[in-house]
Amino acid sequence: MTLAAIPCRTEARPVLRERGQREVFCGLTGIVWLHRKMQDAFFLVVGSRTCAHLIQSAAGVMIFAEPRFGTAILTDRDLAGLADANDELDRVCASLLERRPDIKTLFLVGSCPSEVIKLDLATAAERLSRRFLPQVRVLSYSGSGIETTFTQGEDNALRAMVESCPHDDARQLLVVGCLADVVEDQFQRLFDQLGIGPVSFLPARRAAELPFVGSGTRVLMAQPFNGETGRALTARGARILSAPYPLGVEGTTAWLSAAAREWGISQASLDQVTLAGRERATAALQPHRQKLAGRRLFLMPDSQLEIPIARFLNRELDMQLVEVGTPYLDRQMVDAELDLLPDGVLVSEGQDVERQLDRVRQERPDLTVCGLGLANPLEAEGLSTKWSIELVFTPIQGYEQAADLAGLFARPLERKARLAV
Repeated sequence: MTLAAIPCRTEARPVLRERGQREVFCGLTGIVWLHRKMQDAFFLVVGSRTCAHLIQSAAGVMIFAEPRFGTAILTDRDLAGLADANDELDRVCASLLERRPDIKTLFLVGSCPSEVIKLDLATAAERLSRRFLPQVRVLSYSGSGIETTFTQGEDNALRAMVESCPHDDARQLLVVGCLADVVEDQFQRLFDQLGIGPVSFLPARRAAELPFVGSGTRVLMAQPFNGETGRALTARGARILSAPYPLGVEGTTAWLSAAAREWGISQASLDQVTLAGRERATAALQPHRQKLAGRRLFLMPDSQLEIPIARFLNRELDMQLVEVGTPYLDRQMVDAELDLLPDGVLVSEGQDVERQLDRVRQERPDLTVCGLGLANPLEAEGLSTKWSIELVFTPIQGYEQAADLAGLFARPLERKARLAV
């Protein structure tokens, strides 16, 4: 499918805005995929034992592993002000960096407890950077779950990295958003074949290798939840290329088309380079389409991936959208996706979880995409669910992963069919 096949609407889409009790993970969860991507970085959570248990459980860390994250646990003495938390933090960081000389970037990650006691991790990071540079750069960001959804942890981490990026006005393409290495390699090959370059990725596989940013930087967003990072890049002179996200055949082609137009690449060249990938993905999607076509889908707000996922499932697999919920509707990040949703579908921002559950029970969709905390109760009521957190743990971008993405939604329905026999 070429970009010319995509409609464009200018009128504003009505949005149901809800403000009430929410059900989401906290931003610390982003460490699980960020630490796997950046192999010379370490994420030190300044928080409680609950924070440590969350990260260890989510990452599935075995006792003999030496992961690239840990928790500096705030004790009762810290919380009561009986100990100097900054002195303790300096001691812990010095001990960590002495034991792990492979660390080149250290992230101090704020949590609910550290923010409640007003521990200034930004100042601490500046102090520690002065002490350990040039061997180690120390950055800070908030992973607190008080006012955020879990994917905003990545956004906060990347925004902190932007502030340290060197300035250069040379022309380049910057792809923003954490991608699996195999996906990054696939996109790099496509950009090379199209003649687009130089291309940098944020985050890179080594956190110490920061891309330059300036007026010649053109940005392709690979994840819809990195809005603050995008605005930080814009403030540094970069320009974001508006495009749908690279999910499925249509989304990947439109995403690549945005870069191709900016580099003056002809439509014929784009079609030629992407032909094999489009054909493979289209063929691989067909078995999933047979299982998903006509099925009714309800997406509850959790990951901020809901709008591009809804577009992919509706337009390429013919699923019928009941409601598309998202924690935050950042129009700068998703306007190109909103234009592709069908007329009449309910788009909701925020959450009043009890009201939304009432709508799920009333509609009885074939599949509900939701957080872990809601999945089991809905399954007990006979509703099929898909954990939205799997969408950030699984490589789903690009042509080669299109069938894997579709399979995430087909499997719950297949499981239910087998159990019903």
